Amino acid sequence: MPQVTPLAILCQTANFIKSASQVDQCPADQGLEVAFAGRSNAGKSSALNTLTHARLARTSKTPGRTQLINFFGLDEQRRLVDLPGYGYAKVPLELKEHWKQHLDAYLTSRQSLVGVVLVMDIRHPLSPFDCMMLEWADRTGLPVHILLSKADKLSFGAAKGELLKVQNRIRREFGNRATVQLFSSPKRLGVEEAHAVLEEWLFPDAPQGSDEQP
Repeated sequence: MPQVTPLAILCQTANFIKSASQVDQCPADQGLEVAFAGRSNAGKSSALNTLTHARLARTSKTPGRTQLINFFGLDEQRRLVDLPGYGYAKVPLELKEHWKQHLDAYLTSRQSLVGVVLVMDIRHPLSPFDCMMLEWADRTGLPVHILLSKADKLSFGAAKGELLKVQNRIRREFGNRATVQLFSSPKRLGVEEAHAVLEEWLFPDAPQGSDEQP
C-alpha cells in the first residue's frame, strides 16, 4: 500500500495563489517553491494537475495558453509554480520575448526556488528550449528532474529505450545535476517517483520514510 506522505496530503488541498506577468508581481520570495517548465504542448499543465490530484493548471488543445507565471500554494511555506510554455510558433514574437525576459528574471533571481521539473514529450525530447533550461540550471547549480511525458504513446520497450538514451546524454553533458523518469498523465505512470523528488526538495529536513503530518 503506498505510503501517505506530507506532500501527498498537501497536494489534496493545493490552491491557486496568483498569476504574475513579471517578477515584481510574484508572491513574497520566502519559503520553498518548485517550478514546472516545458516546451508548449509537452504536457506540463497535465503533469502538474496529475501530481496534485487537482485541476490547478489550465490545459488546452491550443499550445501556448499558459502566458503567465502561476503560483499554487501547498501550505504557507511551499508552492508549485507553472511557468509559461515556450516555443510555440503561433504565439506572437513580442509575447515570446516578454516570456523569455521575465522567465529569465524569475529563474535567476528567485531565492525560494529549490528545483525545476522539466517536462518533455518523450517523442521529441531535448529540444533547444529543454537544453537551454538544462544549461541554465547547470550554471546556477539548481537541480532538475525531467519528466518524459506521454510515455503511453510509445510501447513499453520503445519508452524504456528513449529513457535510456536521454539518461545517457544527460549524464554525459550534465553529470548528476538532472534526473530523468518516464511519465504519463492519463495512465498515472511515474507519479510516485515524481512525488519522491518533490518531497526531497520541499521537505529537505524531513527524515526519510517519515509519515509525519505537515
